Amino acid sequence: MLKSFLANYVQRHRDPVNQVLHVIGLPVTFVAPIVFFCLGDVWNGIACFVIGYVLQFLGHAVEGNEAGEVVLVKKWLGFPYVEFGPKANRPETE
Repeated sequence: MLKSFLANYVQRHRDPVNQVLHVIGLPVTFVAPIVFFCLGDVWNGIACFVIGYVLQFLGHAVEGNEAGEVVLVKKWLGFPYVEFGPKANRPETE
């Protein structure tokens, strides 16, 4: 299961800009809010969560695919979705 998740993750995050936005966005989304909430600073925690998610969504826009959460919801609702962008099938050497 972990191997499948990682293979899917790598295919969906090939663009260097997307990778950088995720390296920044993931900790801002999930680590910084916990720190702020523990310090009693709820508004900055919420702001970090939103900003981090925006960075990740921008990364997926650059990549040409939709964020995993969007794909999941669209699958549930029966709507069309873009799981893999145009760069997903390019060779690893590029």
